[in-house]
Amino acid sequence: MLDVMLDSVPLWKGTQEDWTARAEAAARVAIQQTSHGEILTHPASFELSLRLTDDAEVQALNATYRNKDKPTNVLSFPMLQPGFMEATGMADDGEILVGDVVLAYQTCAREAAEKGVSVEDHAVHLMIHGVLHLFGYDHVGDEAEAREMEEMETRALALLGIADPYADH
Repeated sequence: MLDVMLDSVPLWKGTQEDWTARAEAAARVAIQQTSHGEILTHPASFELSLRLTDDAEVQALNATYRNKDKPTNVLSFPMLQPGFMEATGMADDGEILVGDVVLAYQTCAREAAEKGVSVEDHAVHLMIHGVLHLFGYDHVGDEAEAREMEEMETRALALLGIADPYADH
């Protein structure tokens, strides 16, 4: 079972219910693309947190945890150690914290405008991207892994009726 806990600031337009539904859908389709899709039906409660905030907060987090003193669109903070689910056989039926995903509104809105897409669609893309990071996927330093992650994102977005953000390159 998957629980998505949403925390947002008023800067993000729309209702809490709308963003919660988007976050849950994004997390589910992202996880379906991974080798861990079984958590969606597992008796344990897998919890991830999503914070919709602003550039200032994301810049502070980025400086503190990544030594990069600038805002970025999305940050992911995995809670599970690599191989945790494989090692445990997922026998736990309690609560397992997957991690946290944080999105920055101003950066997300600027990027959406540059790409000619809605803030909502771009945010869903970033949510999917962030969830994939929680499960150990990365795009830095390995071109094949970056391509795999892009393909997973594209498939997940297609399931939600959102166009391929990588189609232009």
